[in-house]
Amino acid sequence: MRTIIEDTRQKKDLHQLKHDYWDEAHIIRIRSALPFGDYIAAPKIAVDTKQNIHEIALNLCGAGKEKRRFSNECRKAKDADCQLVFLIEDPDYVSIDDLYGKKIYIHNGQIIPGDQLATAMYTVQNRYGCRFIFCDPKDSGKIISEILL
Repeated sequence: MRTIIEDTRQKKDLHQLKHDYWDEAHIIRIRSALPFGDYIAAPKIAVDTKQNIHEIALNLCGAGKEKRRFSNECRKAKDADCQLVFLIEDPDYVSIDDLYGKKIYIHNGQIIPGDQLATAMYTVQNRYGCRFIFCDPKDSGKIISEILL
């Protein structure tokens, strides 16, 4: 699926011919305030920051509702032909492989085996084309800029 972002200042009722064409061509149209122009191609890469390893463990291995929300987000990015990068702000890890043999604590004292989390992350990478990057929180602004720009 391709995506076009339409500026919210565009009057909806004056552009129906364009909207009809995009609907027929299966082009997703998202309305959002744009800094310039009326239409822009959607980005091909997006960054979702995670506060720490515990947050991504909850997303991937937590309760069913949380896992479904996370999977839906990954699926939407893939359908929009956008690579979703998860930036995990945790200085204790450098790569997914660092999780093997570890125990990850999430809420209510629940423990997620690092092997299980690593497997889930690799599955998400393969299924949806997402990437997982680890960093120290102090470096996240720089890394997000490098990814997006």
